[in-house]
Amino acid sequence: MSTRTEIGESADVLTRLLDEGAAPVEAIARAVRERGIDLALVAARGTSDHAAIYAQYVLGSRNRLPVALAAPSLASVYGTTPRLHKALVLGISQSGKSPDIVAVLTDARRQGALTVAVTNDLTSELAVAAEFTVPLFAGPELGVAATKTYLASIMVVAMLSGALTGDDTSRAELLALPGAVRAALDTEDRVASLAASRAGDDRCVVLARGFQYATARELALKVKELAYVLADPYSAADFQHGPIALVNPGFPLIAVATSGPTMPGMLELLGRLRAGKARLLVISDVAEALALGDGIPLPAGVPEWLAPLVAIVPGQLYAYHLAEARGINPDQPRNLSKVTLTR
Repeated sequence: MSTRTEIGESADVLTRLLDEGAAPVEAIARAVRERGIDLALVAARGTSDHAAIYAQYVLGSRNRLPVALAAPSLASVYGTTPRLHKALVLGISQSGKSPDIVAVLTDARRQGALTVAVTNDLTSELAVAAEFTVPLFAGPELGVAATKTYLASIMVVAMLSGALTGDDTSRAELLALPGAVRAALDTEDRVASLAASRAGDDRCVVLARGFQYATARELALKVKELAYVLADPYSAADFQHGPIALVNPGFPLIAVATSGPTMPGMLELLGRLRAGKARLLVISDVAEALALGDGIPLPAGVPEWLAPLVAIVPGQLYAYHLAEARGINPDQPRNLSKVTLTR
């Protein structure tokens, strides 16, 4: 039950981060301003890659900071790296042990970049390699699939955006997040029922757009690694450039659609998919979207830039309960270990 227990700890993790992580995040924001940083690079693998995608949207839209995803093999395999001396380089890893991520930060710091480790292990190689470290304050995570550490990772990114903005509204919105996550956890009975009804699925597509694209990617990963269902994530825009041809009557899709400027396009696409008799599961805070399929309601009033921290919670619960409905132990996914070391 470690995976389910850890999903349930998410709101408490966010509360600890808000209390204890504010000082290191503020120090990084000051360094960004003092050094005139105008580019961010994120080195990550797996679940942490999706935190990097979230960073692209949040730091790009709210702080006008371009964010690139590192190609860690350049440092660890090819022995050559881009020029990074004017960049903020974030390494995100729950274990902080993967050699390729460590190699990116080691080289970036050698170049004089502003380097930051976001990790759950303050004694890890990644933490040692970085100039600044932000602990995830998640406590031990025993489940092989990262759940509470994913939420903590994107929370650090959100807190950095808030610190760079420096306004009281951002701070108040961040402080409200633990309550919204607890409300999302209350959808579990509905989620478990829908998961049981879809236990026979061996494939699905997961759709979202904008800030929630990271959620689509992470939700799909959890469905793959916990329930062994081939889940293919797409931006709703990219999906219409070819992959939509996959859809026939009964085809299973999961959509994450929350309030904001992407909603009209999501509603139009989901309406088309429903008309084509696709089988939709919709995670949303908007009644019109929920009515287009099997709906999982999200709490209202969460600002768009923070909505991914809430929407992923029923996604994690869905993957967990889908695994159980399929007779799979979600705490022991095959072929996986908690720490993956890639070079």
